[in-house]
Amino acid sequence: MKNVTIIAAVGKNRELGKNNDLIWHLPDDLKFFKENTIGKPIVMGLNTLKSLPRKLKDRQYVVLTNQDVELDKDVIIVKSLDELLDYIGSREDEFMIIGGASIYAQMINHADKMLLTEIDATDKDADCFFPEFNKNDWDSNVLSSHTTPENISYKHLVYKRKR
Repeated sequence: MKNVTIIAAVGKNRELGKNNDLIWHLPDDLKFFKENTIGKPIVMGLNTLKSLPRKLKDRQYVVLTNQDVELDKDVIIVKSLDELLDYIGSREDEFMIIGGASIYAQMINHADKMLLTEIDATDKDADCFFPEFNKNDWDSNVLSSHTTPENISYKHLVYKRKR
């Protein structure tokens, strides 16, 4: 789908998180996330919603869950992948898929673009991983490179699906 973009920060072994939290806290990456999601609908699973430290301003929340939950009235709840895809297909907005692992796995074949922060580090305690994908199906470009004061290197990349 032309209006679906995945955004994620991943370690060398596709690590996303542990204990429902991010592994690496990279200020420049958080800024990158904000710049690329502000003003757009963000799609997530219920655990990702619960992991957010606060309400992210200026973003429409779309939560994919089959659980019966009561959330803020401004949160859109969809109960199935088909319902989510119908909702996205009915809109012109760019939908940002922000996690977690299950949502990424369900949406990776529907995304036309990915904004990945590729971190040159690993974490043996990670319990959540980004899905494998064939990089030959995507064109990629490095947007920026960074190194933290702790000497962790990472790059922001854009992947666009080949047609």
